[in-house]
Amino acid sequence: QVRVVQSGGGFVQPGESLRLSCTVSGFNFKIGTLNWFRQTPGKEREWVATITADGSTNFTDSVKGRFTLRRDWARNTGHLQMNSLEPSDTAVYYCNIQGRFWGQGTQVTVSS
Repeated sequence: QVRVVQSGGGFVQPGESLRLSCTVSGFNFKIGTLNWFRQTPGKEREWVATITADGSTNFTDSVKGRFTLRRDWARNTGHLQMNSLEPSDTAVYYCNIQGRFWGQGTQVTVSS
């Protein structure tokens, strides 16, 4: 059984940082592509970033230069480091592995 468990998130002020984590079990983490999405009320889920099995990363334009991705192979965990957060980054963030198995989502709120 594949499980994807997210952690992190919270409430921060503009300019601050947060790190989201996504831990995968029951799936070969070493071969999976890890994707991050976000969603705000009334809008469709938006792709944010991807890290492939070989470590290649890609980001949506609005977060380039502010967000980074890392994989902790020993812990089957991916991290989304979010720096210089803006109010427009406020959303529920989701991760998935291989486009199939989703985490439960975690709220990120950026407000002064």
